[in-house]
Amino acid sequence: MFVENLKETINLGGKLSQKLNPESIVLLQGPIGAGKTSFVQGIAKGLSISEDITSPTFALSHHYYSGKIPLIHLDLYRLENNASAKEIFLSEEEEALQSQAILVVEWPELIEPLIENFWKVEISYAKNSGRNYEIRDPKNLLTFS
Repeated sequence: MFVENLKETINLGGKLSQKLNPESIVLLQGPIGAGKTSFVQGIAKGLSISEDITSPTFALSHHYYSGKIPLIHLDLYRLENNASAKEIFLSEEEEALQSQAILVVEWPELIEPLIENFWKVEISYAKNSGRNYEIRDPKNLLTFS
């Protein structure tokens, strides 16, 4: 699916939020600046979360409990080894299960092999401007393209 601007990115995130359930895991892949956090802002908006959604690159995770479903936003960009990524992911996954939250993970490459049931969002730059999104559901079916 081609997305032209920030507003469309947020709307697409909101559209995906309507398909998610408590304990859903969403893996976001794409280059720096592709709009991963903006997409999470759309998911949060769709969940009626009132807090500002910011990148957790330095904090590693942000937790939001004000919406219809809680949201945990994890960013593994700064982690360089599998052991660290696995440790933080498993801790946040446990929190998501306990709080019936949706877990969204940016830069999930190090932990993807650990997960069996997840949504996958791949973002790439479009030729002239905008972004291309491929969104697959846990059965690996192309949901939006």
